[in-house]
Amino acid sequence: METLTPLEIDARYHFACEVAQAAANRAFGFYQQRNQLEVEHKGQDLQDVVSIADRTVEELARSMIRSRFPDDDFLGEESGGGNENARCTWVVDPIDGTSCFLNGLHNWCVSIGIVVDGEPVIGVVYDPNHRELFRARAGQGAYVNDAPMCVHSGADLRAGVMGVGTSHRVTPETFVPFISALLHEGGMFIRNGSGALMTAWVAAGRLIGYYEPHMNAWDSLPGIVLVREAGGVTNDFLANHGLLNGNPLLMASKTLYPQLTTMITQKLT
Repeated sequence: METLTPLEIDARYHFACEVAQAAANRAFGFYQQRNQLEVEHKGQDLQDVVSIADRTVEELARSMIRSRFPDDDFLGEESGGGNENARCTWVVDPIDGTSCFLNGLHNWCVSIGIVVDGEPVIGVVYDPNHRELFRARAGQGAYVNDAPMCVHSGADLRAGVMGVGTSHRVTPETFVPFISALLHEGGMFIRNGSGALMTAWVAAGRLIGYYEPHMNAWDSLPGIVLVREAGGVTNDFLANHGLLNGNPLLMASKTLYPQLTTMITQKLT
């Protein structure tokens, strides 16, 4: 099977930006009427919620992508799918930060990543509350709207704020040692409820890095492209079937990444 040409990848890059903004506009309409939404819980985790907004927005994204690129694969948080052997896979979270979304907090976004031949090559995160489009294509840099992005220049963990995330997919014992080590080093952290948005903030230099002991592909892949194109480093998230099973995620500048790695008790892929 032939790989995609640069022009074919560029077409998907520009269209991913269109899809993200269209999906976010649809989501924002639901956000303004969030008190009327029926909320469901995924499994036994009361923190893991979904609404008709998530499903409707994902179906919009899927239909737009299917119409333009019918041979591409699709992996969505709500509808599943995904094929590790596909030439090109769109990985979509229609509303990352659903709990924030439902509770009137502005920390949510639409997240789209594209994997080509097993490598993340396109990342798009759109924050409709602040009208910020974070976008990157491998080899072409990273931007927020039309402004170039660069990871934080600090050489010390005390130079900025670390983004962190966790879920009930891992035990507290997996996560707490990292927080303890960070605080002992004089660092500080923030968790805003949307991992995808925080990874975009790393690319924009607003956070010094991001760590989560287990993250799903639809939340992490866009930020991986964004951060790498902004001059940062990430672990190999797609190793060991990360596309379908998820993995730990660590990202930071080239200077801070080794320091953070030593603070993590869990083996990174």
